[in-house]
Amino acid sequence: MKILRTYLTKEFLIYFGISLAVLTFVMLLGNLIKFAYLIINKNVSIEIVGKLFIFLIPYLFAYTIPIAALSGVLLSLGRASSDNEIIAIRASGINIINLLMPFIIIAFILSLTLVILNDQLIPKSHFASRKAIVDLGVKNPTAALEPGTFINSFQKYILFIYRIEGNKLFNIRIYEPQGENKPTRTIVAKKGEFISYPEKSIVKLKLIDGTSDEVDPKNPDNFYKLYFKTYFMTLNLAQNQSSDNIDKKPTDMTIKELKDKINSFKNQQISPLPYLTQLHEKIAISFAPLVFILLGIPLGIITHKRQKNANIVLIFAIVTIYYLIFLGFEALSLQGKMPVLSMWLANLTMATLGIILLRRSCVS
Repeated sequence: MKILRTYLTKEFLIYFGISLAVLTFVMLLGNLIKFAYLIINKNVSIEIVGKLFIFLIPYLFAYTIPIAALSGVLLSLGRASSDNEIIAIRASGINIINLLMPFIIIAFILSLTLVILNDQLIPKSHFASRKAIVDLGVKNPTAALEPGTFINSFQKYILFIYRIEGNKLFNIRIYEPQGENKPTRTIVAKKGEFISYPEKSIVKLKLIDGTSDEVDPKNPDNFYKLYFKTYFMTLNLAQNQSSDNIDKKPTDMTIKELKDKINSFKNQQISPLPYLTQLHEKIAISFAPLVFILLGIPLGIITHKRQKNANIVLIFAIVTIYYLIFLGFEALSLQGKMPVLSMWLANLTMATLGIILLRRSCVS
């Protein structure tokens, strides 16, 4: 039995390792294209892009590790089942559950690893990534801007830029709301460029060939049109847009910080629902590897097809269903409906189904 257990565990670890490497590579590849775009088209330094790349890796592991665990168990047991090895093991009178106990132990270890990852590394990486993006917006404003969208990154002003090429802007519209029931000041320019002052968290915008609405001294509620060849504007970053004073979101907090925030809100008689939901989400989603392996063992045992495509489709289906259920219960939690229990219902539902199937597959 020891030889069989070692053999199956080795098979599982090989498939798990390959799946983890492939999944992580594919997800990184998709983001590498975005990072390359920042370097080539936005003139962002390799140092900043490298930081963003490193900060992304822990976040990806939170998803690739559970999926790789599911892939490992389905592919390894699916192959053993299709080769009739599972039938031979049963015929020998060996208890399948005892034989596959290392799978459960590995799943538990992976889940505890993800608890640490979700508690410490991912929040810190996420917060550091947000700070890096804010710094990027100060040092190289065009890198953080998208053409064809309304931009609210600056105090008082809303920008709309039709085209961006490097540091050059084309067809610019700037709106400055004056308050309720008052006309909005509008500035239009054919061209422009940013001049950044990172130490002051301000950006100067040089506009070329355009018009500006200026306040009529005789009637402040009215504007008159001013035509210009060159026009300079000082744009201050919106509040909390400096990396030194950026606030932490619930996703940026460790479990201890979330608990402190919850206690603080309770003492002020304020609902801590978002923080309470995030706290239990961090822990609950960390046990996805355990849930996936409990569900994957019986499904792998009853698989009799040699084609791996069937298992890949099954992997995709299980992962999709799990995370959709999880998101659904998260929405209920944020609405105050069973805020603690809701975050665990996806795990409880899938794990219970896995245990029922496991019992049936072992007696059949």
